[in-house]
Amino acid sequence: YAEGLGHLIRDLRKDLSAPKLPVVIGVMGIDGLKGNAKSPMMHFRAAQRKVATWPEFRGNVFAVETAPFWDDDLDALKERMDRMNGKLDQELKKDPKLTREQKEAARKKADDEQFKPEELQRLKAGVSNGGYHYLGAAKIMAPIGQAFAKALLSPEPNPTPNPKPTPKPTPKPTPKPIAAGPVQVFVLAGQSNMEGHGFVAADPKRNEGKGSLEHIAKDKFKHLLGTDGKWAVRDDVWIHYLERKGKLTVGFGVKEDRIGPELGFGFVVGDALEEPVLLIKLAWGGKSLAKDFRPPSAGGEVGPFYKEIIDRTKSVLKNLKQEFPTIGDRGYELAGFGWHQGWNDRVNQAFNDEYEKNMAHFIRDIRKDLGAPKLPFVIAETGMSGTEEKHPRALSLMKAQAAVAEYPEFKGNVAFVGTKAFWREKDVSPSGQAYHWNTNAETYYLIGEAMGHAMIKLGTAKPAK
Repeated sequence: YAEGLGHLIRDLRKDLSAPKLPVVIGVMGIDGLKGNAKSPMMHFRAAQRKVATWPEFRGNVFAVETAPFWDDDLDALKERMDRMNGKLDQELKKDPKLTREQKEAARKKADDEQFKPEELQRLKAGVSNGGYHYLGAAKIMAPIGQAFAKALLSPEPNPTPNPKPTPKPTPKPTPKPIAAGPVQVFVLAGQSNMEGHGFVAADPKRNEGKGSLEHIAKDKFKHLLGTDGKWAVRDDVWIHYLERKGKLTVGFGVKEDRIGPELGFGFVVGDALEEPVLLIKLAWGGKSLAKDFRPPSAGGEVGPFYKEIIDRTKSVLKNLKQEFPTIGDRGYELAGFGWHQGWNDRVNQAFNDEYEKNMAHFIRDIRKDLGAPKLPFVIAETGMSGTEEKHPRALSLMKAQAAVAEYPEFKGNVAFVGTKAFWREKDVSPSGQAYHWNTNAETYYLIGEAMGHAMIKLGTAKPAK
């Protein structure tokens, strides 16, 4: 597929006399984010993404993820309706004497017994086709179109042979008004890849600056730059990261010259919510879920860094006015928990074997100890090495992370985010440090962005005050 798609792009450009025509590839999103962990969908998506990474297509071919726009709830309703209709059809066939009116009455009765009125209304309004056509749902198709447009607007070169007109001065954007209401609090926790090792500065000594935020921001992440060319500072999103705090901007990674998932996550949730947002980031390198973050209900000694997460989160919330005077008197709602961790369990077979069980215990215990029984929870895959990863422990750990989100108790309140697509090879990255995503800033930003989209999708759960 990748080879054929590459030929298609080259031939279209040739036959349309547009050798650098920007091309957007919509990565198949049917089945949503869970498709990133299931064959054959995961392999098909990988083939579509692969083309945009080829040297000849970098900067002029873009792979747009459509899975985040899939509606799991609507899909589940459609599947329930299909199953019910299938069983009903079998029953109705047993009596060939039934009239059309009798069959329609039986279907209406079944609808009323199996579905709430609001569910039937949602099916009627939201589904007009099969899953293979994104359910025919406008709420899925419209944002896919918007994502295509944003991707096409990002390249600098003008794809037409006509001279590029002189652009009009860009007016200074009006700051988004912050709605009255409690601060929306999200906890981001994990080990070194939640700390964040994506380099900010384009250092010529690090592969000519490739993969740094400075290197890619002007083409791919223009929204991170202010009108003065400096890094944008959010007026509606704050962050508390161990001993550092302030308004969200570049530099809240493991060091001030790095970024982690917090940047992409904060921009997504900040744009989506009207209320002010606070990120409480709690991450320490080299920590395992089996030992360091071990939750109480898993048995054995409770991990010291599990206790740190609980104690530090409660401390920040208790002292919100002192920590953030400008927003602290609003009160707060604990709105979500993001998790990116796994390397230290991945390299230990015993830890690996119990990861799924420990992750489920961790979610339950975090919710219990923070007093938020339905706290939306996003698990970001430990997807280092990308789609080519073959090591059994690595595959086992990623499978365990995805499996937890499928537990019946976690349906609709826990999401798994695939990350393998965000892997960037070392030849386009500041380093070859694979366990830190080759320290590629684009990777860390995209992980955070995907976590943010997943979190907003889960956000219908009532936050804990």
